[in-house]
Amino acid sequence: MDNEKPNKYVPQESLPIPTYEEATSSRPPSSQSFLGPSQVSHDAERQGLLERRGPISQSNGYQPPTVESARSSFDFLSSSAESSARNSAEGLRTEVEQMDIIEPGEGGETQLSKRITSLTHTLSSINLPFRQWLPSLDYLRDHLPKVPQIFKPGWIMVGRFLALIFVLSLAYLVFLSDLFTFRPRGGMGYIYDPESVRSFVQSNINETYIRANLEHLTKFDHIAGTEGSFVLARWVEAAYASAKLENADLERFDVYLNYPKKDGRRVAIIEPQGLVWEAKIEEELAYTDPPQEQTMVFHGYSRSGNVTGPVIYANYGSREDFKTLSDSGIDMKGAIALVRYYGSQGDRAFKVKAAELAGAAGCIIYSDPAEDGFVKGKPFPEGRYMPGDGVQRGSIGLTSWVVGDVLSPGFASLPGTKTRISKDNNPGLNNIPSIPLAWRDAQKLLQALKGHGQKLNNSWVGGVPDVEWWTGDQDSPTVHLKNVQDEVEKQPIYNVVSKITGIEQPDKSIIIGNHRDAWCFGAVDPGSGTAVFLEIVRIFGELKKMGWRPLRTIEFASWDAEEYNLIGSTEHVENRIDDLRRNGFAYINVDVAVAGNEFIAAASPLFERVLLRVLDRTSDLVANKTLRRLWGEKNKKLNGLGAGSDFVAFQNMAGTSSIDLSFVGAPYPDHSCYDNFQWMEEQGDPGFQYHKLLGQVWALLILELADRPVLPFDLEAYAGAVKGYVHDLDKHVTFTISKGKGKQAVLDLEPLHTAADTFVRDAELFHEWDRAWTQEVYGSEGYETNVMTIKRISHNTKMANFETDLLDLKGGLPGRTQFKHVISAPQAWSGYEEAYFPGIRDAVDEQDWTLAQEQVEKAAKILTKASWNLNH
Repeated sequence: MDNEKPNKYVPQESLPIPTYEEATSSRPPSSQSFLGPSQVSHDAERQGLLERRGPISQSNGYQPPTVESARSSFDFLSSSAESSARNSAEGLRTEVEQMDIIEPGEGGETQLSKRITSLTHTLSSINLPFRQWLPSLDYLRDHLPKVPQIFKPGWIMVGRFLALIFVLSLAYLVFLSDLFTFRPRGGMGYIYDPESVRSFVQSNINETYIRANLEHLTKFDHIAGTEGSFVLARWVEAAYASAKLENADLERFDVYLNYPKKDGRRVAIIEPQGLVWEAKIEEELAYTDPPQEQTMVFHGYSRSGNVTGPVIYANYGSREDFKTLSDSGIDMKGAIALVRYYGSQGDRAFKVKAAELAGAAGCIIYSDPAEDGFVKGKPFPEGRYMPGDGVQRGSIGLTSWVVGDVLSPGFASLPGTKTRISKDNNPGLNNIPSIPLAWRDAQKLLQALKGHGQKLNNSWVGGVPDVEWWTGDQDSPTVHLKNVQDEVEKQPIYNVVSKITGIEQPDKSIIIGNHRDAWCFGAVDPGSGTAVFLEIVRIFGELKKMGWRPLRTIEFASWDAEEYNLIGSTEHVENRIDDLRRNGFAYINVDVAVAGNEFIAAASPLFERVLLRVLDRTSDLVANKTLRRLWGEKNKKLNGLGAGSDFVAFQNMAGTSSIDLSFVGAPYPDHSCYDNFQWMEEQGDPGFQYHKLLGQVWALLILELADRPVLPFDLEAYAGAVKGYVHDLDKHVTFTISKGKGKQAVLDLEPLHTAADTFVRDAELFHEWDRAWTQEVYGSEGYETNVMTIKRISHNTKMANFETDLLDLKGGLPGRTQFKHVISAPQAWSGYEEAYFPGIRDAVDEQDWTLAQEQVEKAAKILTKASWNLNH
């Protein structure tokens, strides 16, 4: 509507936004989700779960040395005792003689005086250059101001002063030489037994608090940039304050966002007259008692448009699907493409892009029950699956090409930033309008295709009932697709950040993050992660109140606008890119914490060993097995990092090694308003036990990375993984060449094989120091010399810098230069999938063999240099 404000998504009056007091309270209205300063800490200390320790000697863990109270090596002599030699002048003289300050039998000339006189004569005998121009000692004595006798120090006083200087110098040399070893905690906090800290966090993660957090988070919808998201930002800020975290702050960026208009969307069959029909578009109310306002159905980052054309069904909307249609003589020019979610093209954004490239005027994406609905099982509320009116909202931003605010790629969209690019013909946006639909509405479109195009009886057949499956063609019924929306180029979004400063390397950071914005109520995505995140904040706040500090700084971040294009996290990284490349040791991300009971992790291979260590001490109480055992029984491996969540900018732009944690399961009402608290409590995790378990894994992993003396990264695992990546690339190249047309292509991968072999040797040599450190420190009952401490800190820094050294800072990937990592990145045509040696693969897929060879040489050179840096 013309009179609507273009800069704000305005909820209806019935939107149950909490009062400011409720929103900013550290406790949800329905339950206490955060404890006060004493509620847990006092109880924890009474239970002895976390003990303040003095010096601890143990054979099974590293214990930093402590500073014992210093005791003087000289005892003061009593001058008041009856037997004291000082009761007479003769006794005092005897005592002084024993201290070797005066010679026995001498009148007043002291031994010290004699030595100074001798030294003066010696110095006087030295013939210095230009001595004739230097003043004599007699001259200086005659011309310097006279010191009154009362202020002249006696020789005994001078001697004692020099003796003090000597003792202090000796003490300095002794400690410098590590005769006594110690590593104080910087004068900050207490020294705790590391195992007691781990036991504390593991035993105090509370599912009741997590449940209360989630109930509050899902009381109203909270799309990025709206009042709902801002209210929750203030609530998270209050949680930081309650936990006594440091420097809690709202970090603002002004970014491009779009919002739906109530009368701005339409999907309708307008011809022939006998089939005229209009889609409902909106979902039914998820909450009816009382009725609750919810987000309208739309695609984030969709293109505004008002188009008509014949509707043509294109299966999953992959490039291969559109090629199949073209090969069958079905022309997409000017058509409205109808495609289903999931399948061979998992990224909704590239379904729309493929339709655009095929010539379509618009694109409709529907949720097929064969993928996430009644074909799989009972739909919500009786079961976990998508109901017939459920709609999967989501972004169609081309995250694999441009990440973050699409109007400021490569730099942060801070308030006041004037240099921005246009949204028109933007490489991060599609150029045709699109909209999501429920299968309830898509059914009418599919039924209208009967008799048009080609009849289908293969893998293109979906699960929508009462449909005879046809492709459609240019003679199909005409569909009107309207998508008129608010497009705001500078909409404020807010990250909420805070930290606990480390005491050994305060400038080095372990960052943990979760996004806060949701397409509707967001119980699974991202509410499950946010609820656990806030419990992590509470637990580490309790540790901090007791005086504990980590070796390295822990940063806490609640991101905004992740759902649109990973915007909040990317702008944050771009705003401090140099700092993160120097000091970002690791990033731990949780987006969807719980959607089922199967644990998965996607990460840099560096995390393999430390993750298994954590899984070994956490247990699935339902399966009655450790997560490590379940992981092994299913032969699980770390997944690669695509572009599915907020780790992208850290891993691919800053080179901060990243990991993403989650419990997954069967499909759920993803990005629908049926993804709500009721679904989680009744279908997803009724007892919130998997939320608790994810919290334990997350908290323990934080401690491993922030408080282990030797950073527990595994470069040998990384080297082995890289060998595998090169092998897979070799097969991919061979396959691509075999199906290519024309001249036989040649690509020499030998430089990459050589670099990978060198990395294997360098990684093994590098980790020999780890073993030497363990033998040295454990062999001395847990004590570490100062020299060893310096070497350990340098060793940790080299380990953390390895991933940064893999960045191509002079260029980046051809065609998508925001992505700098030469070994891993999102696939160019799928934001959810990873690609290894992405620059090479992109060129091979385009059959640009000259560029592919250039990328081989570049990747090999950067990998070899990064490997060399480990031991030099």
